[in-house]
Amino acid sequence: MSTVSAPTITAQAVSAVECEVWRLCRTLAAKLQFHGWHHVSFVRDKAVGFARRNGADVALVEVAALVHDVNYMVRKNSLPVDGRQLRLSVLAGAGVPDTVAARVDAVVEEAEMRTRHRHISREAQALSDADTLFKALPVTPVVLAPKYLEENGITLRELAHKIVGEQQAKQDEGYYFYDPEAAATYSRWATANLELWHCIVESLDDPTVDRLLADVS
Repeated sequence: MSTVSAPTITAQAVSAVECEVWRLCRTLAAKLQFHGWHHVSFVRDKAVGFARRNGADVALVEVAALVHDVNYMVRKNSLPVDGRQLRLSVLAGAGVPDTVAARVDAVVEEAEMRTRHRHISREAQALSDADTLFKALPVTPVVLAPKYLEENGITLRELAHKIVGEQQAKQDEGYYFYDPEAAATYSRWATANLELWHCIVESLDDPTVDRLLADVS
């Protein structure tokens, strides 16, 4: 596990980043139906709690959580790297030093579900657990998944395969959540969520289900 530390980010800088991300989310609210301020603020609050528990740099984690999904402000259905220029611009505008901004950007990349692994930094673990929890919430497939489909312009089939393909191996290998307390508390939700998406993948192979969805879409 990486133990690289970064200089403390001032409370004023954290506040400035929060204000700018909130402004962007409000401006782009119609575009960010899934990754809007409701998502950002949830991930920020949970990530700060996980960071305090695992000994990570709390201010760095908070800022990383605030800017972790700005790529969706740049282009739909995108990756964290696609938001790097905007992310660094927001951080620079808040007075975050370049070296610290680079560390924030690295944490965002480390925490990405698609590519994260067992031995990411404590800061990335805190961010990952918060973002993963949002995905695993029982309400997410019911209330928020349709918003994800509309925001990103993808099909239900594509989303189902994305979720199963990116998340199942992490659960099987024991690092779906890094924080032991989070794993003990939320793994049942994660298991049910992944089982639901496995069932969706299977159901979409039935031609009658395919026709049903075509009729109601």
